[in-house]
Amino acid sequence: MADGNLNSGWKTVRFDQIAENIGERADPTPEDSELYVGLEHMDTGSLRVRRWGSKTDLIGQKLRMRKGDILFARRNAYLKRVAVAPHDGLFSAHGMVLRARPETVLPEFLPFFMQSELFMNRAVEISVGSLSPTINWKSLAVQEFVLPSMQEQLRLLNLLDAWYQVADAAYEAIVKADRMRRAAITRFFETGLRSEERTVTTIGSLPKSWTVAPLGQRYEVQLGKMMSETARSAPGQTPYLRNANVQWNKFELDDVAEMAFNAREKEKFSLRYGDILACEGRHVGKSAMWKDEIPGACYQKALHRLRRLSDVDEPRYLLHCLQYYSWTGRFISVTGETTIPHLPAERFRAMLFPFPPLGEQVEIAAAVDEIDEAIAALEERQRRATHMLAQAMGECLGGAHV
Repeated sequence: MADGNLNSGWKTVRFDQIAENIGERADPTPEDSELYVGLEHMDTGSLRVRRWGSKTDLIGQKLRMRKGDILFARRNAYLKRVAVAPHDGLFSAHGMVLRARPETVLPEFLPFFMQSELFMNRAVEISVGSLSPTINWKSLAVQEFVLPSMQEQLRLLNLLDAWYQVADAAYEAIVKADRMRRAAITRFFETGLRSEERTVTTIGSLPKSWTVAPLGQRYEVQLGKMMSETARSAPGQTPYLRNANVQWNKFELDDVAEMAFNAREKEKFSLRYGDILACEGRHVGKSAMWKDEIPGACYQKALHRLRRLSDVDEPRYLLHCLQYYSWTGRFISVTGETTIPHLPAERFRAMLFPFPPLGEQVEIAAAVDEIDEAIAALEERQRRATHMLAQAMGECLGGAHV
């Protein structure tokens, strides 16, 4: 774009005129592990690094970072991970450590610019590789962008920072609420709600009115249909759930596959409201409760379907108990820690679970649901604030033309 087509003070610049790539590499020492920031520590849409450190000694060279540097995850750029270094330390070699060139851009403005759709869309376009698309500095350095004048950057910075503070406060509230949820669920499943006398059981100390029973005595446990090339192309295509669709306490249904199920299979593998789908492998036990989101849907063999055998049990209670079991390592103790753990149906049926009387199951489920509703409201607030921040950034950069 010719600068003559821009508003006064705006100009077209290459990215290497905006930021310097700090390629200082370091061989990590054991002490560096405490201050290490990896890509896994960066959150989509957040400029703040909230966690860091490695539980194991670092292997291979890393990038040296200084407090205030911009950390950019050059691998899988579509995840949009940009953050400001919280301290001096080391950063993943799968990222870039960038430093603003103050003659061209305000250091405080650059992180917002790099979070913009304009920058991120370009970053995705120039990424190379199919499995983990990655950006190299030579390609990024020559990309041209339109930047406002320093005076305009300063004016825009106040607006962008205000929206970021709202989004960041909502994110902080979500993090704290998640911690509270975990603490509450742990308390519910270890002490119950009624402060009653406790007794020692085969799975630990529990309230006296609770029963310990194998899962198979209270719930039908059944794996889904085995996938096959024939089923993918035969008539009678039916939506089915697979491992990738199941997240904790929710389903991701943007990508639902189909395969053929005959009448007998539909009867056997169909889903009903209140069924729980639990992962059989990899993320063993990860579960969500089906609420008939896709009428007539079935499920595949990578998932267990848990269906209560009588009305003396509340599926929502079991759903939260499964997450508690995951946190406390109960599934690992059954499967053993392997590269890809699996939980066969017979082992799942035999696992012992605590079952309070129905009334207390309902009360525990309702208490967790109330926390989840509060967290959902915070998440919606954060989504709105993040959307407004992105919109403001887009409008700022969209003002480049006369």
